[in-house]
Amino acid sequence: METTGQTPIEYSVKQIDRKETLDLILNKHYAKRVPSISYAFGLFKNDLLCGVVTYGMPASPFLQEGLLGKENKKYVIELNRLVLTDNLKNEASMLVSRSLKLLPHPKCVVSYADTKQGHLGIVYQACNFLFTGTTKPRTDIAAEDGKHPRHHAGDKTIRVQRSAKHRYVIFVGNKKDKKTLQNNLKYSILPYPKET
Repeated sequence: METTGQTPIEYSVKQIDRKETLDLILNKHYAKRVPSISYAFGLFKNDLLCGVVTYGMPASPFLQEGLLGKENKKYVIELNRLVLTDNLKNEASMLVSRSLKLLPHPKCVVSYADTKQGHLGIVYQACNFLFTGTTKPRTDIAAEDGKHPRHHAGDKTIRVQRSAKHRYVIFVGNKKDKKTLQNNLKYSILPYPKET
């Protein structure tokens, strides 16, 4: 419980339906598109929804195998949206950390911080994710209406830039499961990126 002046603020995190995420994802998140959603959680402030975090299948099927190998790829999911109405201090890390505990176990959660948006992944650092490097910038086939490149319009000659992204992972489950999954991680664990 926190207080603002005299009014106590009570926060809670609960699993929510995909429909409940759409307003914030489409109207507040910079990507303006809905990803694959397997699990969704809401941050409630005095029973009012003030943030959502969603987890789903990574956009690239190669990512799952690339992270943990073929035998463990079924455990990989992506934290693919994190949106808050006000983004007050500690709200993002509270939502992420509490939602991780509500996921089915074991899981390897991967998420990306977009350098184009000026994101370093501070919330992931605060939640003890492991930093595993930065993707290289590249180009993708242009897609209509800001959709993911896998939904491209068919003209493979029209390309758009994809910015570099900081990649973070965290393992959820009991001690043994987390250790087993981490031992299969195909990336090196590196020091957190910092502001320059």
